[in-house]
Amino acid sequence: MFGSTEKVAHSLPIKTVGIIGGGQLGKMLTLKAKEMGLRIIALDKDPSCPVSSICDELIVGSLYDKEKLLELAKKSDVVTYEIEHTDTETLKCIEQEGINILPSPALLELINDKLKQKVHLISHGIPTSKLICEVSKEETVAYKSKRKQLPQFPLVQKARKGGYDGRGVAVIRNENDLHKVLETDSFFEEFIEIEKEIAVLVARDLEGNVESYPVVEMVFDSRSNILDMLISPARIPEEISEKAKRIAFDVINSFVLSNLKAVGVFAIEMFLTKSGDILVNEIAPRVHNSGHHTIESCYTSQFEQHLRAIAGLPLGSTKQHSPAVMINLLGEPGYYGKPAIVGLEEILRTDGAYLHWYGKSTTGPFRKMGHVTIIDESLDSAIGKAKRLKDSVKIISEGSE
Repeated sequence: MFGSTEKVAHSLPIKTVGIIGGGQLGKMLTLKAKEMGLRIIALDKDPSCPVSSICDELIVGSLYDKEKLLELAKKSDVVTYEIEHTDTETLKCIEQEGINILPSPALLELINDKLKQKVHLISHGIPTSKLICEVSKEETVAYKSKRKQLPQFPLVQKARKGGYDGRGVAVIRNENDLHKVLETDSFFEEFIEIEKEIAVLVARDLEGNVESYPVVEMVFDSRSNILDMLISPARIPEEISEKAKRIAFDVINSFVLSNLKAVGVFAIEMFLTKSGDILVNEIAPRVHNSGHHTIESCYTSQFEQHLRAIAGLPLGSTKQHSPAVMINLLGEPGYYGKPAIVGLEEILRTDGAYLHWYGKSTTGPFRKMGHVTIIDESLDSAIGKAKRLKDSVKIISEGSE
């Protein structure tokens, strides 16, 4: 006892955290974990994955390998994800054995099926685009070959499973776009005239406390549909920002009401429509590309926040102390092999610019190889610097000109 208030004494490391996936998100989680005194064990099929050089142990194997998932779980105090694509059935069985998996596998299973996710949002009164219909793989083949007519134009098709980094989504504006139809189990939703794409990062801890970060604005690469530039805070009116945060809290609460363990950081991606409405697009039950700027611009990064939440520690401040812009460094089209950076000097000479290189062994078209965050006293100044770097920095392959 120190004084009159009883305090909890923690030993270090507080937890051994198992991470399903060893990509860049796992690497950034691990970097923060090492600062916090946490041990990290990761599972990834690639022995040279980004997390491999810094984690305490790497289990090499498929994210769908039951034995490898069980090995990871048995060695960890808590298991989490840096990517959704894993075997939720096995994880649910592991959870029943008393191993802590956060967020819960049942929640991950819901989110992994985009149709179930959509129906969940609708059933809980969360504003989202209209669901038109579910379609089987066989039906999509008929639509693509024009043997069957689409219900309407324009519309958006989403694959039920497997979509990631712009894949698994097709915008069908007219008959000339029928070649874009995805031949897979999927669904159609209404096409939305978008003013901006925004996102809210929300963290929830084991005690049920919830915090949100400032709303961010997302600009996507039209060629790859991958996040190209992120601006924080979003350039939207305060009332719109507050409304987006309320909707994000409602999403998290919908999981709680469904008896799903919603613990950790969640990214709620939204559309701000031309008419001023806010519609939830998709949810990621993990740290996310839209929160990378928090490493430099916020008192508590999304990575530290996620670790705090799943380790049973208090949430940190989500206050943003500096305007920030983040640009993804994507592999240039036509380049494969060992990566090389054109314009590295420009990044290092730019005041307030922070380079994050993921350490992937090979580059490819539109592959995420790193990111740069720019913080500044002025958001406009940060945007200007980001645009200049976007024009001058390219990821190619060694030996290329």
